[in-house]
Amino acid sequence: MPDPGKHISVCVCTYKRPELLQKLLEELCAQQVEGAFTYSIVIVDNDRFRSAESVVSAFAASSRIPISYHLEPQQNIALARNKAVASAEGDFVAFMDDDEVPLRNWLLTLFRACEQYKAAGVLGPVKCSFGENVPGWVVKGKFYERATYPTGFVIDGRKGRTNNTLLRREVFADVPQPFRPEFRTGEDQDFFTRMIAKGHVFIWCDQAIVYEFVPPTRWKRSFMLRRALLRGATAPVHPSFGAADVAKSCVAVPLYTLGLPFALLRGQASFMKLLVKLFDHFGKLFALVGINLIKEPYVTE
Repeated sequence: MPDPGKHISVCVCTYKRPELLQKLLEELCAQQVEGAFTYSIVIVDNDRFRSAESVVSAFAASSRIPISYHLEPQQNIALARNKAVASAEGDFVAFMDDDEVPLRNWLLTLFRACEQYKAAGVLGPVKCSFGENVPGWVVKGKFYERATYPTGFVIDGRKGRTNNTLLRREVFADVPQPFRPEFRTGEDQDFFTRMIAKGHVFIWCDQAIVYEFVPPTRWKRSFMLRRALLRGATAPVHPSFGAADVAKSCVAVPLYTLGLPFALLRGQASFMKLLVKLFDHFGKLFALVGINLIKEPYVTE
């Protein structure tokens, strides 16, 4: 039987995407929950200039779903997520990104899977939406496609993401800082790795779909390469990073460099996939010698 006494806080961290946030709020407020629970929405603005505040305030004024606005002025996705968790209420905490749109039964599907499998949390698929005039090599290279799994599949830490997730509140018990600020990216994988080590079990639900809008900015080669550098620069922070990873990068850099001309012969998709991997390893090696090539907290362009 439904338990309407249960409550879910849907948490969204946002940064300078007011138009996309507006669309997301419209869909979140239209979720079909069939009386199984109540829910509210928590927005954490990671822009110190409060670019999301007017959108949230206007929407909250007429919404039947409670919406709260919070500011995390320091640009850091982990700090923003921690603010969201601290501001959440109820039995469950859900996460999704500000450039996504869920199906109308998204939250209910996650909830039912979590209850059915008695899991600590559930993750679902994120399918990309490009709009018009996307370059063929971007689609062919599958740069924004993510792996999916059968419903009930138990995930490991490397598969952990917070862009489509429902977690029981007790997962955060005795964890004052769930997401670690030293991770400029990959903070969600680190979180899931630590929680799994504590004995929590997280499963996949392939029916709980959200769609991510991939704008033209992210079709740019420069964006992909800068993001790869940032991702690589964060890797040495992880406790599992060691001598084997350093050796792998030292071998990969010259091999991938030599392979670039051959990849180019196979087309732009193959060339860029190899180049992204190369820059990922570059980021790791530069970070090890104290060189930070990406100064900004986020790669936005």
